Amino acid sequence: MLRVVNAVTRAIVMVLVGLSTFTGRWPGSGHEAIDIAAFAVTAVLVVPWTIAENSPGRVRQFDALLPASLAVISLLCGMAYATPSGGAMPVLCFAASLSAGRWLPAARARIVPVFAVAGSVAGWRVDHDGTWQTIGSLAVLVAAAVILGSNIRVHRVDAEQSAELLAQSERLRAEQAQVATLEERARIAREIHDVLAHSLGALGLQIELTRAVLTDSDDVPRAVELLDQAHRMATSGLSDTRQAVHALRADTPPLPEGLAELSVSHQRRHGAPVSFEVTGEPRPLPPDAGLAITRTAQEALVNTAKHAPRQPVAMRLDYAGDGTSLVVTSPLTSAGPEEPSLVTVDGGYGLAGLRERLLLLRGTLNAGRRGSDWVVEATVPR
Repeated sequence: MLRVVNAVTRAIVMVLVGLSTFTGRWPGSGHEAIDIAAFAVTAVLVVPWTIAENSPGRVRQFDALLPASLAVISLLCGMAYATPSGGAMPVLCFAASLSAGRWLPAARARIVPVFAVAGSVAGWRVDHDGTWQTIGSLAVLVAAAVILGSNIRVHRVDAEQSAELLAQSERLRAEQAQVATLEERARIAREIHDVLAHSLGALGLQIELTRAVLTDSDDVPRAVELLDQAHRMATSGLSDTRQAVHALRADTPPLPEGLAELSVSHQRRHGAPVSFEVTGEPRPLPPDAGLAITRTAQEALVNTAKHAPRQPVAMRLDYAGDGTSLVVTSPLTSAGPEEPSLVTVDGGYGLAGLRERLLLLRGTLNAGRRGSDWVVEATVPR
């Protein structure tokens, strides 16, 4: 819209200058040809002048087209102004200098008013009735025009830079929101796996075992016992799911309290004695770090119930100077040749998935034999 207004305004100015030039009384000094030539050339160059200013993307020809057009207009109109009949020509000199200040770099913009003054000097030498006051007034006029145009250019550039910074800020905000959404999705996915994978996997194995007992040995009492265990697993899994949903919606309890509740719950469900102790000075942990340690404790206790049922378990939460670690120790039994694995009953990720979770926090997870015990140790940096 502003471009259209500028073009219309320039056309109106050209019409008014033309009426002033061709309807005014010429003194018959022979200098009328300069006025006609100046107006005619300006009328021709106003088209590339306007196109250059409104050129989308500022094409390469813009750098040479606009300065050349403004310089020629200023030179001819300055010469015409120095003649007795060129009284309206300073308007075109003013417009050219104003445009130069608006669209050209400062060093190049100053050349345009210089051409206007040089043209008036040349016109004065032709018309000996002129005075230096004519040249001085024109110099002041075009200097003011180029300064005004330069100020407009500075404000325009500032506005464009502010708009670009605002657009970049909006893009950055959108990218941050997308990253936050992806991180939240990944966190919920980890929670779903950590909570449901074990209970559903164990429940599936329990159902398969029940079917095998019924089909192979027709042992109904044993099958009923297995179904009761499956029912307890389902109930426990549902309770864990509710706790996980609550943890996603609200703040989790302090880590020592959460691990203490977890040890009591494991002892009650599986009949295995669990000891829990805290060493060092407790301190708040980031939510992701506390949750990773809690999930590691849950995974270690599930593996203990699977591979060393009813065996004592020792959990120790250590607040050291350089980090926080959880150590879960359980005895290895001679019930089978296999040691506990990092893959749980669902055939999925188990402690390996928790190791990936800790790696995201620059932590570590180690699980292996230490003498006659199986030890799981998770550490997060301070």
